[in-house]
Amino acid sequence: MSPVKAVLFDRDGTLVHDVPYSGDPARVRPVDGAREAVDLLRSRGIRTGVVSNQSGIARGLLTDADVRGVNHRVDELLGPFDVWAVCPHGPDDGCSCRKPEPGLVLWAAGRLCTAPADCVVIGDIGADVEAARRAGAHGILVPTPRTRPQETASAEHVAPDLLTAVRDVLTGPPTRSAPTAEAGCDTSGRPR
Repeated sequence: MSPVKAVLFDRDGTLVHDVPYSGDPARVRPVDGAREAVDLLRSRGIRTGVVSNQSGIARGLLTDADVRGVNHRVDELLGPFDVWAVCPHGPDDGCSCRKPEPGLVLWAAGRLCTAPADCVVIGDIGADVEAARRAGAHGILVPTPRTRPQETASAEHVAPDLLTAVRDVLTGPPTRSAPTAEAGCDTSGRPR
């Protein structure tokens, strides 16, 4: 049994093909192996969630309803996720939730009443694994053509595809640096 209690996925480029600023649920296409990967985690009792930057909202290109519609379609195609955490801010808004900041990871872990150290974040860019590191979670990078070479070179754990990343999770958390933040859940379900 894996000591990992939850896996938090980036959405675009990790679970589904990246269609920039798309609010159209009909354009949602899971990446190869996504359904099998998520089902494998669920079959082992590992909770699943999504942590996603959606700056299209701040840019006026998407509405909250557009993002919820796409997220609902992802749930339909891959099974319902236990938690969704979305940052609607732009890159220059200075929020604490936009990856690589740890806010989304901490919030999602709190909603799952799981310590970040018991979580793995799987994503396709350096901001995903950096958010995991800052939150005290484990990170796995699954590079895509969008991933910069220096992000791959600096990632502590790299997997060639999503299914391999999930299989790696099942053998235990990937190696990581010491945690930089601590969280659990308080009585409101918010991270502390």
